[in-house]
Amino acid sequence: MMTDKELADRAAATVRDASPVTWKTRAKRAARLYTVPTAALRPAPEFLIIGAQRCGTTSLYKYLAQHPQFRSATLRTKGVHFFDTRFDRGLPWYRAHFPTSMYRAWFRARTGADLVTGEASPYYLFHPHVPYRIARHLPEVKLIVMLRDPIERTYSQWQHELSRGFEHLDKFEAALDAEPERLAGEVEQMEADPEYKSHNHQHHSYMARSLYADQLDVYRSLFPAGQILAVKSEDFFSDPAEEYARVLDFLGLSSFALSDYKKHNGYKRTAMHPDTRARLEEHFADSNRRLVEMLGPRFSWD
Repeated sequence: MMTDKELADRAAATVRDASPVTWKTRAKRAARLYTVPTAALRPAPEFLIIGAQRCGTTSLYKYLAQHPQFRSATLRTKGVHFFDTRFDRGLPWYRAHFPTSMYRAWFRARTGADLVTGEASPYYLFHPHVPYRIARHLPEVKLIVMLRDPIERTYSQWQHELSRGFEHLDKFEAALDAEPERLAGEVEQMEADPEYKSHNHQHHSYMARSLYADQLDVYRSLFPAGQILAVKSEDFFSDPAEEYARVLDFLGLSSFALSDYKKHNGYKRTAMHPDTRARLEEHFADSNRRLVEMLGPRFSWD
């Protein structure tokens, strides 16, 4: 029996002559030729890391990828982004990313343990349609949300979008000033047209994405508390072994220690102007208070 890894390797071999820029995209498309026809034989993932962006989701996913019971999506994809920007491709396309029932059974017989798979798409937390789509299609999925000091997260997202070319305002304060106008009417248009993809909502929602209480309220109204694990990013990076162990326990994975808890996808940064920090402290004060009421004093950044 050809395993999913072998299928992925075979698909990759068909595009070996592609340029470095497009190789991964072409490999994924080629892999779909083998995986989509068997989508009905591929169970949905056990967990999703839903966000927030710039809170350590890449590091956590890479740590999980080293666990012997874990298998990532096809070609080691971190974020499939099905429930946010690719929902129109359909559930079979999504299931095609994950291991087959046959491979899971083979893994169980060979190792005596259950295989676990999942993906990490940080836009899931913020996108207005995603909680309802996940609740409808994956009602039993486990959800992991990573939350960082909202001021630091906001600043980090601006750096991230600037470095990727999605932001042209090279002053953080200018991006904050422009945000209300950029986002005006975008959620309403997304709600009116589920297929509408908002560039500003996805890439310029710096302060809005950091209002965690509003976003978590929706998820907590749709999923039992036991299916949602909140991880504070500062704790995760100050004591990664302990927080990683807590995640493994939540996912039902065996205890496993890594030799190195390297931090991924970080940025060097300059200091924020004190006036800007004070502005953001005031902006996030109510949301932060509600978050503490929701999750407890651990999730305070005062």
